[in-house]
Amino acid sequence: MSPQIATSTTVSRDELLDFIRPRHQAIVITTRAGGRPQASPVTCGVDAGGRIVVSTYPERAKTRNARRKPQVSVLFLSEDFDGPWVQVDGDTEVIDMPEAADALVDYYRAIAGEHPDWDEYRAAMIRQDKSLLRITPTSWGPVATGGFPARLAT
Repeated sequence: MSPQIATSTTVSRDELLDFIRPRHQAIVITTRAGGRPQASPVTCGVDAGGRIVVSTYPERAKTRNARRKPQVSVLFLSEDFDGPWVQVDGDTEVIDMPEAADALVDYYRAIAGEHPDWDEYRAAMIRQDKSLLRITPTSWGPVATGGFPARLAT
């Protein structure tokens, strides 16, 4: 049996968005006040503008960190842990209520499609005082898979 060989595929922005669009679970990495990384598992989507969108609350660590230092990374894995993955680096905009209500509609659509009652959804988001992280990708690594280096192929 031949070993699985690691892959590394450079992708365009459009190819990146095609890769991450169906992946709704990711790890957002922000920077704590002391400079150390803060990793947060999130549910996310890609909005019509090609930005990664994450629903959150104003008091969450990722939100506070992104306000202070908007450069973040997002790690997208495949459902199969051994599947392809990519790290996306970007600049974050934190959107709070009341502006977040419409941005959260975009977030919902990116993940689940149409809601049966948008007025009800907006009211719930306002009641919960939700915020939204909107991350514009500025750079990304290749789409990669793990495995052995190619030199070990038999």
